[in-house]
Amino acid sequence: MVTGGSRGLGREMTLALAQRGADVVIASRKAEVCEAVAEEARRSGVEALPYACHVGHWDQLGELADAAYERFGKVDILINNAGMSPLYPSLGDISEELFDKVMSVNFKGPFRLSALIGERMAAGDGGSIINISSTASLNPSPTSEPYGAAKAGLNAITRSFAFAYGPKVRVNCIVAGPYLTDISKAWDMEAFEHRAKTSLALGRGGQPNEIVGAALYLASDTSSFTTATLIRVDGGTP
Repeated sequence: MVTGGSRGLGREMTLALAQRGADVVIASRKAEVCEAVAEEARRSGVEALPYACHVGHWDQLGELADAAYERFGKVDILINNAGMSPLYPSLGDISEELFDKVMSVNFKGPFRLSALIGERMAAGDGGSIINISSTASLNPSPTSEPYGAAKAGLNAITRSFAFAYGPKVRVNCIVAGPYLTDISKAWDMEAFEHRAKTSLALGRGGQPNEIVGAALYLASDTSSFTTATLIRVDGGTP
């Protein structure tokens, strides 16, 4: 199951898992884009369940979990990828609505879904939960304060959930750097490229498919002794 699985990093991870034989649940707000990725996944010979869901809505997550178990009988891998980081003119201009939305999508949703799926994993054959965080959680910067705080919370529950549902369930976190996904279309690319060349060890932003290696590692038995950890995949972000 991949939340935010219809585009960007989520789409890349979904299709990579499907190409390796995993049936997939693609959760995102819009049904039609979920179905489009599901159709791509099915070309790999697997089953795919597209499911329209707003991960910031508590009740919808229970329905999502139930739909996945009804269709497939279990969830072996949960990737909490859905996220959002809207722009705002100043800290004082952040509305309560914007703040709550950022916290709901980036923190509350993964908390609730990990609890719902993690309990069933622990009661069954186990599994792997992978949270997608951000370097903003480790190096807070201007213009991303609520987002960074929410992702810092996601880092924290990665460790606590690993102990809550271990040893049968492994819970880890990929701390992602700047990736050139749809969200980057709103960036000042000239300024970003200058900053990347001078501050990132690799001197550039990441391509969405460059998240796949870490996700497959954490999803598979290759990482059987890896849990409660943060793995940075960030191009050498300071």
